[in-house]
Amino acid sequence: MSERSALQRRIRAWLILFIVCLVLSGLTAFPLVSELHWANSLVSHEWLRRVGAGLEQADRDHPFLLYGTDWLAFAHLVIAVFFYGVHRDPVRNIWIVEAGMIACAGVIPLALICGPVRAIPFGWSLIDISFGVFGVIPLLVLRRMIKRLEAMPGEGYRAKAAATIP
Repeated sequence: MSERSALQRRIRAWLILFIVCLVLSGLTAFPLVSELHWANSLVSHEWLRRVGAGLEQADRDHPFLLYGTDWLAFAHLVIAVFFYGVHRDPVRNIWIVEAGMIACAGVIPLALICGPVRAIPFGWSLIDISFGVFGVIPLLVLRRMIKRLEAMPGEGYRAKAAATIP
């Protein structure tokens, strides 16, 4: 196996890891009420009980409010689809990885601003922030590997682009 194909395999492996995490994160936003029932059966925590009670009341009295989390779930799934472009052509579509990195960075100010506005305990905002911090790690690895792939001689993106220019 050539160095190029080994690098492409590693890129795809990291990419699959990131896509799976995005999809799982999205799918868990659909069944919030039942997830909170489950979490509260495992852990006795005041905040989790409060959130569970609020979700139950919203589901019972105002189920349309949970429609917002359905869109949150859908957004995660749509973002995951964009990363398929990186799978098809990592060098040309590195911008998707970089946009993902920007989104991960954006999690931090969002949690720090909106958390207090919505009366979220600071510790829980830190958990939200961790999604951005941990999410950027595979993206940083991917970006570094894609840049290495781009710099390789041979059938790289630049060679293909140069061959198509008349």
